[in-house]
This record gives sequence, structure tokens and C-alpha cells, in this order.
Amino acid sequence: MNNKEIWVVGHKNPDTDSICSAIAYANFKNLTAEGKFVPKKAGEINNETAFVLDYFNVDVPKTIESVGRQIKDIDIRHNKGIDSHMSLKKAWEMMSELDVVTLPIIDENNRVEGIIVNGDIAYSYMNVYNNNVLSQARTQYKNIIETLNGKLFSGNEHAYFVKGKVCVASGSTETIKNEIDTDDLIISGNIKERQLIALDQNPSCMIVCCATDLDEEVINKAKEIDCVLLTTEYDTFTTARLINQSMPVKYFMTKENLVMFDVDDYIDEVKDVVSRIRHRDFPVVDDQFNYVGMFSRRHLMGRGRKQIILVDHNERSQAVDGIHQAEILEIIDHHRIGSLETITPIVFRNYPLGCTATIIYKLYKERGLEIEKKIAGLMCSAILSDTLMFRSPTCTEFDKKTAEELAKIAGIDIEKFALSMFEAGSDFGEKPIEEIFYSDFKTFASGDIKFGVSQVSAVTDNQLNSVKSDIVPAMKEAARDKKLDMVFVMLTNIIDERSQLIHIGDMNMNYVKMSFPDSTMDGDTLVLEKVVSRKKQLIPGLMEAFNMQDSN
Repeated sequence: MNNKEIWVVGHKNPDTDSICSAIAYANFKNLTAEGKFVPKKAGEINNETAFVLDYFNVDVPKTIESVGRQIKDIDIRHNKGIDSHMSLKKAWEMMSELDVVTLPIIDENNRVEGIIVNGDIAYSYMNVYNNNVLSQARTQYKNIIETLNGKLFSGNEHAYFVKGKVCVASGSTETIKNEIDTDDLIISGNIKERQLIALDQNPSCMIVCCATDLDEEVINKAKEIDCVLLTTEYDTFTTARLINQSMPVKYFMTKENLVMFDVDDYIDEVKDVVSRIRHRDFPVVDDQFNYVGMFSRRHLMGRGRKQIILVDHNERSQAVDGIHQAEILEIIDHHRIGSLETITPIVFRNYPLGCTATIIYKLYKERGLEIEKKIAGLMCSAILSDTLMFRSPTCTEFDKKTAEELAKIAGIDIEKFALSMFEAGSDFGEKPIEEIFYSDFKTFASGDIKFGVSQVSAVTDNQLNSVKSDIVPAMKEAARDKKLDMVFVMLTNIIDERSQLIHIGDMNMNYVKMSFPDSTMDGDTLVLEKVVSRKKQLIPGLMEAFNMQDSN
């Protein structure tokens, strides 16, 4: 069973077909295939689409800005973090057990305090010249007992060794007295007399080697001075060698300028950062900065591509960002074959119909599936929108019959519903001109020419004229930001079946006029009678005009 989400998504600047087809096809896949198919959108919806979703009480799909690989797509190790008081020895053992070289140190709120790598532990073993390091590290006696497999006879194991040095009680009585200071930690052999002499110096801790039991006099004296007293079966040499491993990881961990990544960070950006850092492993946190897990450099080279299904487009320029990093599983579209390439063969449904939703309706019928009311309403809305209520030359008889069948299931009157939908889409209100311009904007290429076309539709010329004078600055901004040679805007009157074409860029509009013999010039605007389809009418005409201009 595939539990990974598979996203169904339309093109950027989504229209009603793009959104409704994504929802309808995700529903179809959830009924017919294993996996969790989720509709998404690659931009904000327009007023028309918002009306449709609200009318049929359907949630707006969540927006995705990119389908590039993210940290959450790779193999994150979800091993738990460690406490900052854990001993170096225990941390080393955990590294060996987990086969890792880095451990995250986590506080009581599940936030990352620091990281420790095996090199930090190796460094602690080399630091043998500082006999105060154990107290400087504020080592807990509990760690010392665990590290030496010791047995406690006196004192509080939860206390900390915070003052004094580590020394070995050897040599003569005078030597022991001279070398031991108050609050030191003493390593002693299993000789009662030396133990008593060492305790006379008021140490904070004494470790008796090669022993499992102690004389009562020694125990009582240790209790009198509140000295932590313990035994270990290790000899003096081994004890002295091992005791540094009892220090807490907190003393050696890296805690300044920590490099962490969010689960939503994109791999391309992450690679650039980790290439400049010596660490091999990095903590991962969520949007609340809670610790999630760890990943290593090698995980960045793995697979972990997002799996997506594209509807209503197959052009790279129209696809969501990061499409080159995603695994495309299927494409359902009614446009010309574009520039997208896939690594492996895929299911590609492409029909010369007026709407992607019509193709999806065919799929429901092929599988003998009953279409629920709201899904029927969405698909019918998509067909009415894309065919401009059957006025577009892209509309086929099958589109019309499909819409009529879906309208019956959805319980709507086609003409009344379509007019309400178009009026909602034409209500520009206080919307910024940039939002109106980009609500249905696509880019295309013809040879070396890259151009963009925005289509703004309404049911009256007054609505279109209200935005006409302000749209040129948005066109110039789009040309600059998207590095386009030319930008066109179709102001389409749905009811009268007429478009006004506005243009900026290095293009002689006379050539465009030649491609549309019935057109007229109204100032700088080309009026195109019976031209309402960008795909079927305008784009072929523009391509022809480009060819004529190149030949002259």
C-alpha cells in the first residue's frame, strides 16, 4: 500500500478547469487506485473558481509553490536526541549502536541544544593534561558510577563534581597528604590505611579500585564528611583512563552557530549550505523548531522525489516550480503536446476536446463509476468555463453533451449557472490590476521568441474597459520579470464573442491583423470578432504572424 501523498495539480495561475479537474481526478484516483491522491493548486484561484467551489461547498485545494525535493522527502533518521548530561561513554556506545557519527542534544522542550560528533569525543580522550577537566565539565557522580560500573557506598549520586582535580592516592603518607586538596576526586587502591589518609584531606569523592566491598570505618568516615564513596572492579590504571568518559556531552557539544534545517526546506538550497560545513549530519526541525530527526549528506543524493499528476497542461513553463525534480506519474490534458519530459513512460491522456474535465468524465464512464453531485458540478463548471458556455471553437459536441449530463447530476440550469459564474469572474471590484492580469496568464515559445498571453474575460464591454487603461503597466512588468519578448492581453467579451487584443514588445501588429482577416484596429487595440479561445484561435494566429515577420 502506497501511503505517500500523490499530488494532482494544474498549471500556474489556475483557471476553473485547472482547479476542478485536479479535484475531480484526485477523487477518481482515490476510487480506482492504491495511494492517497490529493488535489493541489499552483497559484491563487480567481473569482470565478471561488464562486464554483463555494456553490458546491468544496474546499479550496492548498497551494504548492514548488514540487522540488524537500528535507521531508528524504530518509530522515528519526532516532531520539540525547540529554546534555549523558556521559561521553554512553554517547559513544549509542553512536556505535545506531551506526552514526553525530548525535543531537535535546532539551526538555524538544528543542535542539547542540550536537556532538565522534571527533568531539576523540578530542576528550586526548585532553589528558588537564586534571581539572572533570570538575570544569560539571560531571555528575551518577555518570562516573555508570562509566566505571561502580557501586555507591556514600553520598548523593545525583550531585556534581564541580570543584577540584582528579588525582591518584599513591606513594607515601606524606606524598598523599601533599598531593590531595580539599574537594578533589581521589582514585585509590584497595588499601584501608591509604583510604583513611585520603579521606582526612576532605575530598569530594573517592573511588576505590579492585574492590566490591569496603571497611565500615572507611564508609562511616566518608559519610561524616559527605564524601561520595564508590568502588569499581577496574584497576587504578583502567579507572584513570576511563574516568574522562564520564564527562557530560554538554561540555564538548557544539552549541554556537548551529546549522539546522526545516522539514520544508528545499534540497537545492540545503546542498548549497552543507557543502560549506564540515559536519556530515544535521538536525531537522519542524515549523515550531521542535526536533524531528537527523539527515546526512548522502541522503541528499537519494531519491525521494515528489510524485505528481498534471492536469490541464503539459508545458514546462506553465508547470509548478521544481517540476524537473518531481516524478510525473500521469498527464491529463487537452492542449497541444508541450515541452515536458519524463524519465520513464507514463500514462498520458490527451484529447482534442474543449476541456480537461471532459476527458476525466470519459474516465469515470470507462470505469463505470457513479459521479457524485458535487464532483459533477465541478466538472460541468470547468466545461462551461473553458468553452465559454459552448461558444469557444475548441468546444466539441461531446463537451456539450458531457456538460448537459453533468448538469443533470449536479441539479443546475446550465444557462443561469454559467451567467452567474461568469458574472462572478467579471467582478473585478477592488482587485489589484496585477492580480487581474495574472489570473489567467500563460507563457509560450515560438523558436527563439518567448511571449506571454493573459486572458481577461467578462460578460460586458464596460467591465473590460474598466481595466483596459490600467493593464499596460502590468504587461511591462511581466515582460521584465519573466524575460519575455512580447506580452499580449485578450479582453474577451463572452456574450458577444469578441476579444480586444493589447500588445507590447517588438511585434508589428499588422502581421497579427493579417492572420485575423475579420479584425479591425481601434487605436492601438486589435478587435477580434468571434475570437474567444486563446488556445484554438489566438495562439495559432500569433504563431503564423511570427512566421510572417521572420520571413520579411
